[in-house]
Amino acid sequence: MTRFGTLIRAVCTLFIIVAGPVPAVEAAGTVQELSLPSRVLDRDYRYTIYLPDGYAEGCSTYPVVYLLHGSSGNERDWLDKGDVKPVLDQLIAEKRIPPTVVVMPGHRGMWWVDGDGEKSETVLLTELLPDVEHRFRVYAERDGRAFGGLSAGGYATIRLAFTRPELFAVGLALSPAIYGPLPPPNSAAMKDPAFLKNGALDADLWIRLNWPSLFDAYRAQPLRVPLYLNAGDRDRFEIAYHTAVLHRELMRLQPEATEFRVVQGDHEWRIWHETIGDALIYGLARMKAPRPGPAPAAAGKDGASCG
Repeated sequence: MTRFGTLIRAVCTLFIIVAGPVPAVEAAGTVQELSLPSRVLDRDYRYTIYLPDGYAEGCSTYPVVYLLHGSSGNERDWLDKGDVKPVLDQLIAEKRIPPTVVVMPGHRGMWWVDGDGEKSETVLLTELLPDVEHRFRVYAERDGRAFGGLSAGGYATIRLAFTRPELFAVGLALSPAIYGPLPPPNSAAMKDPAFLKNGALDADLWIRLNWPSLFDAYRAQPLRVPLYLNAGDRDRFEIAYHTAVLHRELMRLQPEATEFRVVQGDHEWRIWHETIGDALIYGLARMKAPRPGPAPAAAGKDGASCG
């Protein structure tokens, strides 16, 4: 039996998720396409945002999930390829998650890190979060924030859990690209500007930024970030194996605050579409519920005028 098979069988159960088309629901949220003028990048930084049904008519404050795309994606990937809007509409309508704001930033390549390319993590934390918290009624504290993402976005979610646990309540990492010790030859990381030095993979940087180099510092501090992890059983990058290695360490440290699902499939949008609901149910149960606000006055720029 391979190391992959042995470890997977030892630490996880195979979950088969069968999902058909998500039916339309009457109470539907809205999506806005926005940008902020990034001083770090010296250009506009684009993101989309999902606002739950009723946002514009009320003054409630909402939990917020920052949902990251993969290495070659953009701010519309979760909407266009992951079809996440009807999933959110249905989960909220069925009261399986509370009304929630979901932010989907776009930064092609860069893996959401301050590596050898652009300072993607700096933009995310010092420009995007303040912009969203200024424009929209979302919680601006740890208990009301979550990060999640697929592949490179899952890699970033785990990094943020270990390096900035004071910032968010939970992490949702779908097929996280957390290869160790180095990425496989077919990984986008091998050609991504975030990890390139003189045209080749900067191996020292990859090792320094990846989770094994961060885990001791995370273990030594008091905060714990619940983590939802998943991967396909036929993932072409063997991500189920790499995620199982992480899960083993998390089970030793925070057994009540980690979940691992192995599902049928490859490294593909079908998996991420079918499992994002399960991840959100896990995450939102560990975050602050929406806080009702006062009755709104006249309509303002983002709906009701809430003072």
